[in-house]
Amino acid sequence: MMGAPTSLRAQQQALAHAIVGEATGSGAWLQPRADGSPALIDVYRHAHAARLVRALRDNFEVLARAMGDDAFEALARAYLQAHPPTQPSIRWFGDRLADHMARADEALVPHPALVDLARMDWALRAAFDAADAAVLDVAALRPIDPADWPALRLRFHPSVVLLRLQWAVESSWRALDAQDGSTGAEPDLPAPQARPHALLVWRRELATQWRSLDDDEAELLEAALVGERFGALCERAAARSGSADAAISRMAGLMQVWLIEGLVSACPS
Repeated sequence: MMGAPTSLRAQQQALAHAIVGEATGSGAWLQPRADGSPALIDVYRHAHAARLVRALRDNFEVLARAMGDDAFEALARAYLQAHPPTQPSIRWFGDRLADHMARADEALVPHPALVDLARMDWALRAAFDAADAAVLDVAALRPIDPADWPALRLRFHPSVVLLRLQWAVESSWRALDAQDGSTGAEPDLPAPQARPHALLVWRRELATQWRSLDDDEAELLEAALVGERFGALCERAAARSGSADAAISRMAGLMQVWLIEGLVSACPS
């Protein structure tokens, strides 16, 4: 039997345990009422789960549209049971959903491409909420002495993320994101195609951005994100192209693109 809480903190903890189904005992609030109606605590249990399902839907809007209401509800409740929230803000509820989906059976996740839709959804939300930082433009790098370039490391905007995807989900994501929920019309989605590749996600001012990368840029950007110096990046480019001149041209072109897109915050040596 649950003991009677003697302090406000104990009462709050007891209520929290009861809401998430961790409390047992014979207290009146945990038992069905005399007329057979549900226990008094059930309204809070239902509201707690329903609110978290809605939060997960908000955090994964495109995935929810792809799956449909019933399938997403089932996935959300299974995820809630396996991974109850541990952070104060429900904004971050769902940080392990993609990994949970990757281990789920076909009854919950009927196609593996849905896992990549979830990863893309989460990355874009995270990019929107990422910390801000100043970014460099092309003019900011002109004063750098050419002899200093090999030692430079690129520091990227906090929102920049490189995802490794297994399916070509971008066209489906774009169609679902543009879907007008008020009409209920379902977009005509292409059949998922298996294609391991990289997706770049970032925020520019207040707008999230994304684009798919070829293997060459993905390898170089991934190395730059972990702090490889510019000289090492050029060596990587040379190994791929077989030409030092082509490597320098390639890295110069990528640097210009990354700067124009607002990816780079600093170039310390």
